[in-house]
Amino acid sequence: MIDRLTNETVELLQALIRNRCVNDGTAESGFEDRSARLLRDELEGTGVDLQIYEPTPGRSSLVARWPGTDPDAPALCLMGHTDVVPVSPEGWRHDPFGGELIDGEIWGRGAVDMLNLTSSMAVVFRHLVTSGRRYPGDIIYFAVADEEAGGRHGAEVLIRDEWDVLNCDYVLTEFGGIPLYSPKGMSLLVTTAEKGIGWRRLTVGGSPGHGSTPYGTDNALIKAAEVVRRLSEYQPNPQLDELWGARVGAMGLDDELTSKLLDPGRLAEALAELPPEIARNAHACSHTTFSPNVIHGGVKTNVIPDRVTIEVDIRTLPGEESDDVDAHLRAALGDLADSVQADIIQQDPSTASPIDNRLWDTLVASIGKAYPKAKVVPSIVTGGTDARFFRDRGAVAYGAGLLSPAVDTSEFFRRFHGHDERIDVESLRLTVALWLDVVEHLWD
Repeated sequence: MIDRLTNETVELLQALIRNRCVNDGTAESGFEDRSARLLRDELEGTGVDLQIYEPTPGRSSLVARWPGTDPDAPALCLMGHTDVVPVSPEGWRHDPFGGELIDGEIWGRGAVDMLNLTSSMAVVFRHLVTSGRRYPGDIIYFAVADEEAGGRHGAEVLIRDEWDVLNCDYVLTEFGGIPLYSPKGMSLLVTTAEKGIGWRRLTVGGSPGHGSTPYGTDNALIKAAEVVRRLSEYQPNPQLDELWGARVGAMGLDDELTSKLLDPGRLAEALAELPPEIARNAHACSHTTFSPNVIHGGVKTNVIPDRVTIEVDIRTLPGEESDDVDAHLRAALGDLADSVQADIIQQDPSTASPIDNRLWDTLVASIGKAYPKAKVVPSIVTGGTDARFFRDRGAVAYGAGLLSPAVDTSEFFRRFHGHDERIDVESLRLTVALWLDVVEHLWD
């Protein structure tokens, strides 16, 4: 049965990749209706109630709810998003939307983030419904649009306006099952928390003039370049909490390096000793981060620009609010702060779920069947997910899944929003088995 379901997951994942639901952040992008209809067709005929919601034209999400036998039992939602980020095809070895199966791996944008989970959840949900087995609690399959741009055309509005359809106690979504290997053993990271979002659009002003006489002019682009430089060099103080301590412990490093990672004053030194991809992730888990990613300005080659905008991806640590983001920006920009206008693009606080509940216990037990010697460690994810909207409603939400031993952790982190994104078939098989086992034992 597992082999059959894995093969079905591979085929569905390939189809979702080929749908090219690329979300560039604009309301007109995404085209998630393609995958909402595909998934509806996959689940039609099962007898389960299927509903498609389209709060914005072309930005469709699918909700399928299979009622349980006990109205008082907790409900479980399996949530996967259908949109993917843009791609630079010239950097790929294979077609980023080909969904090709090559040497045991499915290649394509979204293979890791997160169509692998979206497809495996759909296949498992269909199997559960058609098997005839009934479970105490409701099981919901939620294929949602617009996760990659904040959920404004997907989870945020649907959870706000359609909570009677999505109402649940537990949520499984992206991403988890990340292996950490060390001489002390293996640990698996499962996401219980996520950083906050404090995206800002910075506007830098200047005075227009002729490009042939630049001396002494107030060039907004030059000023913007200095803003970007200061942001790139800004280093806020680290925040080392219990999740950080658990993560460092899971790395299984030598005592000296572990001690440095747990010392705020020596953390920067320790990060420099880690592999680059691990260091980037570790830095983001312990700091509020600032990444200037988009810039717009200028009208013509020979016209000095009088206005430049910079969009900055800011990810906040637990406990930080909008005022804290503004304080960080003032500290980073120094004497330029008063000449830069900062507007909020998106502001969401960090969220977290407790682990003293039945879902966590079941998840740990189910993971243990695949990796009996592994330690399951709660962790914070550096990017945003739609889990935060469910947490705001009081639901417990985790990022889960399983990766095969063949997946190198550093390589896996590189694939997120990067070139040559792909997932191996064995990881799909492990994840399918995980979903099945969690559902089987959640209501024991």
